[in-house]
Amino acid sequence: MKKWIKIDSDSYGTILTSWCICAVLIFLTARYVPWLWLSIPLCAFMVIFMVFITWFFRVPNRETPYVDNHQLVTSVADGKVVIVDKVYEKEYLKRDCIQISVYMDFFDVHCNFWPITGEVTYYKYHPGKYLLAFHPKSSELNEHSSSCMKNEYGEVFFKQIAGTFARRIVCYSEPGKIEYRGDQCGVIKFGSRIDLFVPVEADVKVKVGDKVRAVESVLAILPDPQ
Repeated sequence: MKKWIKIDSDSYGTILTSWCICAVLIFLTARYVPWLWLSIPLCAFMVIFMVFITWFFRVPNRETPYVDNHQLVTSVADGKVVIVDKVYEKEYLKRDCIQISVYMDFFDVHCNFWPITGEVTYYKYHPGKYLLAFHPKSSELNEHSSSCMKNEYGEVFFKQIAGTFARRIVCYSEPGKIEYRGDQCGVIKFGSRIDLFVPVEADVKVKVGDKVRAVESVLAILPDPQ
């Protein structure tokens, strides 16, 4: 049985702020609301929320499939596949790719993980709007960070995209650094989306509507080098 081993360290401030606000509200409710039928449910709700907000920023213990197989591209995030399509990636790769987009709802794990083992070759943060994450234009208009990784089998480009409630993206990308598939690469706080781009020659293993798990679900297999 798998267990959650830790809470995301970049989310401590968010958790502490939420706990402090709930603690104040619990005190005020217990002190100034005289009706037990109302004060007890309100306090219970805030305690449940405190537990939920801590659980929300969990870092799951996941096993990386076939560690030595550098052709595997695993999911950056938990969620539902909402796009599998051939597109032109115009920010960095500047060529046709297969886009695989995963939408995270409020109850999914929001820590993100490297999709392949390789060198980080590109990173850029883009400020922007906060449209709903499944909006067609959110990939371009919303706040997002872009990263690219490369190994002997090709390049994988991905975006962490903020949503309506996601107002902070944490990304650990450092160009020139070697990262390993399955290690944490960041976190998006509250409901958002990942757009991932693989070569058109890649063997895509998912379809629209599939539920995927970060680290464990294989999205694609990179082609053999020419």
